[in-house]
Amino acid sequence: MSGLSHRRLGGCGAGFLAFFFLLPFGVARPQQHDFWGDDTNHAAAPGQRPFNSNCASCHGLDGRGSDKGADIAVSTHLRRLTNMQISSIISNGIPGTGMPAFHSLSAGQIRSIVGYVRTLQGNLQARTPPGDATRGKKIFFGKGECSSCHMISGEGGFLGPDLSNYGSALPANAIRDEILKPTRVARAGYQSAAVTTRDSHRLEGVIRNEDNFSLQLLTKDGLFHFLQKSDLQSVEHTGQSLMPIDYHERLTADELNDLVSYLMKAPSAPNGAQTISKAKETGE
Repeated sequence: MSGLSHRRLGGCGAGFLAFFFLLPFGVARPQQHDFWGDDTNHAAAPGQRPFNSNCASCHGLDGRGSDKGADIAVSTHLRRLTNMQISSIISNGIPGTGMPAFHSLSAGQIRSIVGYVRTLQGNLQARTPPGDATRGKKIFFGKGECSSCHMISGEGGFLGPDLSNYGSALPANAIRDEILKPTRVARAGYQSAAVTTRDSHRLEGVIRNEDNFSLQLLTKDGLFHFLQKSDLQSVEHTGQSLMPIDYHERLTADELNDLVSYLMKAPSAPNGAQTISKAKETGE
């Protein structure tokens, strides 16, 4: 097909505490828990802004860590520390490690950061799975049709974000609320569209990137299509999220609890097999 190419996508004493607060902080990475294609703006929680500015570049906006810093949201070891102990670590750092001292932060700012970390950790009772994760896995890959768009631990679809770590630090009610959201606005990289080429070949999927001259369309079969707009008859943007809004009808209350439980306990993606483990040319 003229002007059309595509690729298929293939399926962590003071020394110990250093693992929870590592390296200087800089620009924050994109938030990880917004997996449902929703661009709705939410008011910042107390402590969120200083946390994002000083901590998130290493520990992530959700506190679940990165290649620079460890998970401070899920860790049971950090949960055992008192607020005063965490405040001392933020204020004084940990000598001999990558955790710096934040002497420029006021006592109030540090207290607000500690409070926000506790919010990220969530209420332990709220972290109790409300159903059966084994049944929930069957719903994810079956009746719920979640795997048609989302991947968990290397299995599933490509159109939506990888959910391997989505529910690892969120309370059950937050996950349930996201699934049952009545309206959604597709965010950049997950906007659905249909394109028709000059030889009348129609493709449907999500636009990953687009400029004035070209676009990259990911279709449900895992193919990346690199298209020149000069080779297209039309580009139809739906402006909608592909995430369904009728799960209150698709699933019973028990089935929904099972699905939430699976998302809370789902295994992480294996090393090297995050949302996209590798890209290879079609036919390899």
